[in-house]
Amino acid sequence: VHLVESGGGLVQPGGSLTLSCAVSGLPFSLYDMNWFRQAPGKERELVATINSAADNTNYADSVKGRFTIFRDNAKFTVDLRMNSLKPEDTGVYYCNTYAHLLTYWGQGTQVTVSS
Repeated sequence: VHLVESGGGLVQPGGSLTLSCAVSGLPFSLYDMNWFRQAPGKERELVATINSAADNTNYADSVKGRFTIFRDNAKFTVDLRMNSLKPEDTGVYYCNTYAHLLTYWGQGTQVTVSS
């Protein structure tokens, strides 16, 4: 199973980024998918979740109304659209799923929000 994130970078406060995660090695459409992030010196936190059918999403309170998670079960991708970015959104963002009794992580993509 491989999860590969892309799309991170440096953005000014108030800006937008879209992260993408390409998944291979498992029947993607059967599993819920998550985005986590880890800021420097802090624990990894759950940012957004989307269920396998893409009809239910959940978000951390800190990103509600600004971030949107969506998936394409035909392309085996799960994306995170981030708007109105704040400096406190800075961190490494990870794609994640739990499948076959195991937890899988991507390598992460760095997002830095700074002027």
